[in-house]
Amino acid sequence: MKKITLLLSCTLMLIGAALAQTGGAGQLLLSNYRPVSIYKIPVNIPEKARFPLIDMHSHPYASSMADLDKWVKTMDRMGIRKTVILTMATGKEFDSLVEVYGKYPDRFELWCGFDYTGYDKPGFGPAAVKELERCFKKGAKGVGELGDKGDGELYSKPLPGKGMHLDDPRMKPLLRKCAELHMPINIHVAEPYWMYLPSDSTNDGLMNAATWKVTAEPGKLDHDQLIQTLENAVRDNPNTIFIACHFANCEHDLSRPGAMLDKYSNLYLDIAARYAETANIPRYMAKFYEKYQDRLLYGTDMGMDEHIYRVTFRVLETADEHFYESQLFGYHWAMNGFNLPDGILKKIYLENAQKIERYENKQ
Repeated sequence: MKKITLLLSCTLMLIGAALAQTGGAGQLLLSNYRPVSIYKIPVNIPEKARFPLIDMHSHPYASSMADLDKWVKTMDRMGIRKTVILTMATGKEFDSLVEVYGKYPDRFELWCGFDYTGYDKPGFGPAAVKELERCFKKGAKGVGELGDKGDGELYSKPLPGKGMHLDDPRMKPLLRKCAELHMPINIHVAEPYWMYLPSDSTNDGLMNAATWKVTAEPGKLDHDQLIQTLENAVRDNPNTIFIACHFANCEHDLSRPGAMLDKYSNLYLDIAARYAETANIPRYMAKFYEKYQDRLLYGTDMGMDEHIYRVTFRVLETADEHFYESQLFGYHWAMNGFNLPDGILKKIYLENAQKIERYENKQ
């Protein structure tokens, strides 16, 4: 009897799995949901950017010289003038990346991290500033991507600054030195708001939120508190340029970073890796781009393949409606293009990045 019961149980599991894969709606797993639009409407996938651009948010994705050569050829086809590589690195790792990407000095710009060695001991500061100056002399044009998801800065290498947020007094000498050297800072604070909500039937972004869920823990800053650390640092360091990447992870309420852009001239937002989170509200986003067209920076943060770039161009440049992009993004909803005017596109793609370049070159 036990064998029969076990066999029956296994059979039912197999049937359930088959239904999940072949269309049994009652058994369909959310992770297997891959809708395909049936609308017979215009489809416009740009072959390259409408105007030359600078990608202000990428990482050292090339793992070999062959990869690097291929990336440059892709950039040429896509109309990308230059890519900013946010290495997060210091020391020997940063130096090694300088050697690799130095093959194309006009096509790649490297930014470094902060060295937090000894940050939890008395006397921290001078050595970290000295390493920042050394990286600057090696070619670092900026700092980033710094990252804080509640526990303190976690991206910089060789070790994270656990418990040290952007507005921590121990950060002050580093932020001050960045102003002196005209090194802008790219900072990732918090995560999209869906990641803080319960993973239940009411969570609009559940397919992605369940994977990247942020758990509340004692001493860990929440979303609002993290945005406040960003504002504190921007307010208290007016001579340092800050770039809050991913719309400061406030896609659900862009009035918050918008208010900061209104107050502080030393703050920019990059739009990297938040195309899916915003292409579901195209009319609102088009108005946001119009209002803050002088303070938004194009970025990708998704690799170096042609498909990645073309998806971003489609969202920014076209009026396409109700299209899905499951290869890159984990949400269930359809995306739409913003159909941005040429004047705004030119600023997002290039002119705002050139402002950052002018700041860097004020030596």
